[in-house]
Amino acid sequence: MKKTYKIEVDCAACAQKMEDAAKKIEGVKEATVSFMTQKMKVEFEDEQDEQKVMKTVLKACRKVEPDCEIFFE
Repeated sequence: MKKTYKIEVDCAACAQKMEDAAKKIEGVKEATVSFMTQKMKVEFEDEQDEQKVMKTVLKACRKVEPDCEIFFE
């Protein structure tokens, strides 16, 4: 399953850090973050709970970029 989320991120370098962090999360097959469009695209592995995975993604992203936001609820 693929989903697109609106995000808030301050710079392209920060977006890259968020993308790298998201890709390391269990349940995420692929992730891309675009600073220009302020969107994150996530492809989930089969049988994953989207909300649970995205909460973990948000925590990981905030470790590398504390003021970022992902709107998934």
